[in-house]
Amino acid sequence: MHKLLERLHDRLDWHDLPRHAHGLFTTTLSIQAIPAPTFDEHTRAAFVRAQMQEIGLKRVEIDDKANVFGFMNGKSPDAPHILVTAHTDTVFSADTDLTPNVDGGVVSAPGIGDNSIGVASLLALARFLHEKNITPACPLWFIATSREEGLGDLGGMKAAFQRLMPQVGAVINIEGLALGHVYNGGIAVRRLRIAARAEGGHSWLHFGRVSAIHELVALAARICTIRPPENPRTTFNIGMISGGTTINSIATQAEFWLDLRSETSGQLEQLEMQVRQKVAEFTNPELTLNVEVVGDRPAGRIPIQHPLVEHAVETLRLMGLSPTIDIGSTDANIPLSLGCPAVTIGITRGGNAHRTDEFIEIEPIQLGLRQLILLTLIHAQYTAGLP
Repeated sequence: MHKLLERLHDRLDWHDLPRHAHGLFTTTLSIQAIPAPTFDEHTRAAFVRAQMQEIGLKRVEIDDKANVFGFMNGKSPDAPHILVTAHTDTVFSADTDLTPNVDGGVVSAPGIGDNSIGVASLLALARFLHEKNITPACPLWFIATSREEGLGDLGGMKAAFQRLMPQVGAVINIEGLALGHVYNGGIAVRRLRIAARAEGGHSWLHFGRVSAIHELVALAARICTIRPPENPRTTFNIGMISGGTTINSIATQAEFWLDLRSETSGQLEQLEMQVRQKVAEFTNPELTLNVEVVGDRPAGRIPIQHPLVEHAVETLRLMGLSPTIDIGSTDANIPLSLGCPAVTIGITRGGNAHRTDEFIEIEPIQLGLRQLILLTLIHAQYTAGLP
């Protein structure tokens, strides 16, 4: 396989890769400047659609979830298709200051690495293939997905994959900050909203009545006594809490949002059972507790010996990088959970994801784009059964 990859690399014309990498970076800034909170990705989706149409992709459209689709046929049109995907949404509200800051070879801006550069690389791959008149061995779908973050619950990928599933042979998913990593597995995630309701009243006149806030924080403290196992790695986090109306009112309502994660679905189920047991034990005739599932990301994994993983790893090694096999929670969870091979790869290095000072490094972008091009083409050959 390594020799096949080397031959493919040597056959390709890389002389203007710096221009394509620069175009990728410029497109990244254009995408990043468009607000795209989860569930409000439509403006960014319209920009991506226009870019796909300009490149010359076929069957370009936006669906009712704000997913953007573009198609490129292959030498073997009846072969299974490869989906190349990257999510458009960010964790930031529409009124966030998106002004980028450039400091030498580093650019910081909200959402620039997660996942503006991922979407831009999706377009850069399509543009490179189109301009070089390269027909991949099997058909390719380029999909900019919506609703990947937070309570979006991978909604875009769920819809896109369900639509195309009978045709799909593999998925290459892009997360901008993961250069050097190959994610071959998706962790299981369950998200719960736990709400409390009580009679409430005046803080002085009705002191002693049950407070939704007092009870809920006491419940949270009990949940925090749970000690999940380190192997398989299992975690939980109370990420948001709210309630009450004024400082001098006994709260009638309160809620918190709980994120549960595990490397295995079985262990996640056990953790959720422990949480629900804590809730059940927290009984009070003057208090109503409600548990609602607000997110469910299924788990899945392919072995490191799978050809898709091997292709991703060998592509990195060919460029002098040391691959790291990893697992995470990405759009790839959906195909993996349904038995479809999928990996997640990156385009550059950076950090501070989900913070307003998130940053990327400019120099590695060429390596990331080269990896994406090679991986897509070599796995297309494998998918089509071509030497």
